[in-house]
Amino acid sequence: MSARARPVDPELMSVGPDEVVVTFATDGPQPVATRVGDHDVVTHGPYHVAHVTGLAPDTEYPLAVEGAPPDRWLPESVRTLVRPPGRLLATVATVNDVHFGETECGRTGDPATDAIGPILSVASGDEPYPLVMGRAAVTEMAAIDPDAVVVKGDLTDRGRAEEYAQFLDVYGVFGERLHHVRGNHDAMRDVMLATCGTPYAVELTGVTLAVLDTTAPGHVGGALDAAQLAWLDALVAGPGSPVMVFAHHPPWDLDARHPVDPHYAIARDDSERLFDLIARRPRVVGFFAGHTHTNRVIRRERSRNVPMVEVACGKDYPGAWTEYRCFEGGYTQVMRRIASPDALAWSERCRHMIQGIYRDLVLGSIRSRCFTYLY
Repeated sequence: MSARARPVDPELMSVGPDEVVVTFATDGPQPVATRVGDHDVVTHGPYHVAHVTGLAPDTEYPLAVEGAPPDRWLPESVRTLVRPPGRLLATVATVNDVHFGETECGRTGDPATDAIGPILSVASGDEPYPLVMGRAAVTEMAAIDPDAVVVKGDLTDRGRAEEYAQFLDVYGVFGERLHHVRGNHDAMRDVMLATCGTPYAVELTGVTLAVLDTTAPGHVGGALDAAQLAWLDALVAGPGSPVMVFAHHPPWDLDARHPVDPHYAIARDDSERLFDLIARRPRVVGFFAGHTHTNRVIRRERSRNVPMVEVACGKDYPGAWTEYRCFEGGYTQVMRRIASPDALAWSERCRHMIQGIYRDLVLGSIRSRCFTYLY
């Protein structure tokens, strides 16, 4: 390896039952070897996506990137996910916070933070970054031929009709497989934009997707009214397939030891009622949201330790979409980093937002990004 080929920001990005993905950058097109156990992959820069396949499920492997010492984001070993028992029944792809129409990235609204920045945008004449990220995500999702694609809100930047039309133009390639719900950004101008008849259910082989609208127009934080909770309760009552619930806002973290920002989540009382519903309805096997632009999973004993999931955004770092493989005996979640060269060039710029700490705020642990849930 050339002395110049020093991996920059190597990160264990994804883990599945039979795969490991590591991403990093180099100054140029130099080759770098990534090793998982006795499996080697050589990639060429400047943006590297080392996708190591052919691994055994639920197995610990040594992990190394040539020229990179281990650290918090690149551990010395990695354990593949448990493969749920039984046949693979359905595959679902999701993404959130795609923000079509956005032109500035990293602006928080806090004057002190924004004064340091960086606030990022693309050069005049370049393709807008929501389009770059969205088209690349759609290409990757299409490659796995999902049974359904769910976009979990903040489809637009300012809720403009032309931004929503742009979203539909990019993601509409999935036809009837596309399902979406609005977020708080989408209700800024027209409270009916992207409401899509929520709540609604999508029946797939072996799993049901329940899509809820948690947007409270005029508010950043979310809500879940009695009518939607009653609808969900009726859907999951009695026998039937497992139900995965999708929405824009995550539930309130009732176990948090610090004050919870009301902009962060579904209102506390509504979240309490949601947790109570999940506790008594064993068909609910997960709640999947966006909004926070962060990878995080909360499991509460009170609600049967069902995963309450937040996934990072699709428009900037890390540039996330998520694959769910639903088996007879459970499902796997694998967060994917959008991996086209143009997408990586943009998301790499964005890792240093919010005074340089954006990566540490949003990437989350590997166990928050990738996990197995058994029924």
